[in-house]
Amino acid sequence: MRTQRAAPGELTPEPSDLPRSEPERTPAGKIEPAQAAVDAAARQTVERTWENLEVLTLNMGPQHPSTHGVLRVVLDLEGERVVRTRPVIGYLHSGKEKLAEVKTYHQFIPYTDRLDYLSPMANNTAFVMTVEKLLGLDVTITCQYLRTLLCELARISSHCMFLAAHALELGASSAFMYGFREREKTYDLFEQICGARLTVSYMRVGGVWVTRGRMPDGWLDRVRAYIDSFPGALEEFDRLLTYNPIFMERTIGIGSISGPEAIALGLSGPNLRASGVAWDIRRSHPYLIYDQLDWNVAVEEAGDCYARYLVRMKEMRESVRIIRQCLDRWPDGPLNIDNPKVVYPPRAQLGYSMEALIHHFLIACEGFKTPVGEVYFAIENSKGEFGFYCVSDGGTRPYRLKIRSPSFASIQALDRLCRGALLADVVAIIGSLDIVLGDSDR
Repeated sequence: MRTQRAAPGELTPEPSDLPRSEPERTPAGKIEPAQAAVDAAARQTVERTWENLEVLTLNMGPQHPSTHGVLRVVLDLEGERVVRTRPVIGYLHSGKEKLAEVKTYHQFIPYTDRLDYLSPMANNTAFVMTVEKLLGLDVTITCQYLRTLLCELARISSHCMFLAAHALELGASSAFMYGFREREKTYDLFEQICGARLTVSYMRVGGVWVTRGRMPDGWLDRVRAYIDSFPGALEEFDRLLTYNPIFMERTIGIGSISGPEAIALGLSGPNLRASGVAWDIRRSHPYLIYDQLDWNVAVEEAGDCYARYLVRMKEMRESVRIIRQCLDRWPDGPLNIDNPKVVYPPRAQLGYSMEALIHHFLIACEGFKTPVGEVYFAIENSKGEFGFYCVSDGGTRPYRLKIRSPSFASIQALDRLCRGALLADVVAIIGSLDIVLGDSDR
């Protein structure tokens, strides 16, 4: 039907004056079948339009505040929906696995700080325990307690950073400040024991780095004071995020994955346990003193972003339990084994002992030899299974070194998690995986 143009001098009818068919409603407020037919036709029009949409390819990163590093994500979009996700890594590649072939075992320890640089204490521990397994060494019981305590402090520190960054990316700036506040307290403890806050390089093959053969005076008391105050911080996190309706709306049902799918994609750590798989290397393959302590594996069933957040909150509470038990049962004794061929002698001996000076010189310049063979050792890092596969030809350097990083597998799962999600949900999904690009671009 064609619209007639108004004659000169006549007024054009207002839209409200034009004839139109209003849906007739019954007294109960129900729409008549005529309106239902109109709605069905409208839905068919929308569906045909959606089917004919062109796929838009969008680059997210590598310089992006929500990709947790220099990660490039190539997104194929139909409207706001993600059709395909192609992660592109390598922008932070530093060749650490190849560098290990030209470094002695002691010289490579600082490189492990720069893998998952949010858990350097745990990285150090994994590497030196790999070499100790190759050498057949057992460290002292006091060293085992100290390593366990420091690994759990590193877990708390890393999870606080996850909480702060994840919340900020979803718009909760206050939680960012609270998370950083608690993270800085753990860094204060690291600085007091080893002199560094981030790149600690504290672990040594056969023990730890010490100047006077012992820890700083009063350090354990400061750890206890922090652990006593930390549950109050967790309650603040709960009030800020756990029951926050906006945070729940952005994370519940987003990026869901089942347990079998997570296993098939190589997920580990909190990302796997959030899908109902109770796999924790501290329990399945115990190391240090974890099998002597009372703690629970944190598990959730939903497998979505919110479940991954809840698992990390539970893990921080379990870390508090583990650290408190370490402090209550703390044994007296030396931190390092008595093996001058492997462990640096105490610095005080260098001033009067020629043998100590010679041993120090040989370890620093040449290193120590390891038996011919190959070993794999992994720990439960804050992000999952973090391990080293080392091949030795009998020399002072690894012949080959392969690093099993949990972030690499987590990035691999990104396409599965993002398909069908909205563009805005990609930020929530990446944040919930808690990836570190220094860990994947090794």
